[in-house]
Amino acid sequence: MKYILLLITLAGYLAAQTIHSSASTYIETKTFTSSVQKENSILYGVGGDIHYGASAFKLAYEHGDTKTKQPPLKDDLHTDKLFLRYVHTLNENFKVNLNYLSVLKDNIAPTDGGVAYGLGLTYMPSKSISTNFTQYMTNYSDFDVLQSDFKLDYKFKLNAFKIKISSITKYITIDEKNRNSFTKFADDEYLTTALKVHAHYNSFHFGAGAYYGKRVFAVMRDGFKLQHHAMEFDRTYALGIGKNFSDFVLRFQYIYQRAEELPAHNENVEVQNLRFIANYKF
Repeated sequence: MKYILLLITLAGYLAAQTIHSSASTYIETKTFTSSVQKENSILYGVGGDIHYGASAFKLAYEHGDTKTKQPPLKDDLHTDKLFLRYVHTLNENFKVNLNYLSVLKDNIAPTDGGVAYGLGLTYMPSKSISTNFTQYMTNYSDFDVLQSDFKLDYKFKLNAFKIKISSITKYITIDEKNRNSFTKFADDEYLTTALKVHAHYNSFHFGAGAYYGKRVFAVMRDGFKLQHHAMEFDRTYALGIGKNFSDFVLRFQYIYQRAEELPAHNENVEVQNLRFIANYKF
């Protein structure tokens, strides 16, 4: 609760002095098929997006509850996470971004208390093309994760549609400080790529994306998701639709993922996510 109050206070203070801001909330459900550890989850998130001059702040707090299979696990899973991102525009061609992610609470996994940092640079050679490179470093008690992200965006218009196509490449390496069950069966390095399409038509939004190649302990969604459990994902497909209602934006997303639970060597675990997001601009 104290983190939610902190976010609301900070957002209110900055919004009173800023050019434009927004507040958002989301709810997400997850259903696990063929998992030997988890059955289903529900996640709640709240955040804000604040622009002030050449600076942009984005922050989010997330709480999750997961029903687990007992045994092998002794308790249901409860998590709290904090995400922060700061972007500063240097000029019309360059921006820098700083990211901070924290696993504030995880009552089961040894990644409890993990912290990730990100530093990135965006280069925009034209209004239609932009590139971003962000380097993340995640510190857990028994191991570290280094992740390099490269993203290329291309924007264009097709009749009444405004379209953005994005390609993403993630290179992940794991550095063990102490041998542990989470990284025992993980590879030393991973390479995964993605292709995303987002389109605007009048007040409607449409999106689709796909990830290929294995990944584990990855930072996702531009630093607003941290996969801190030992699940090695090799497929991700996503579809989304949204609509503007005056100053409100409502979005719905469906995400399918396939993974292996590394500690149990349990393959072909399917994870289906349903995500509803509400955003208010002011």
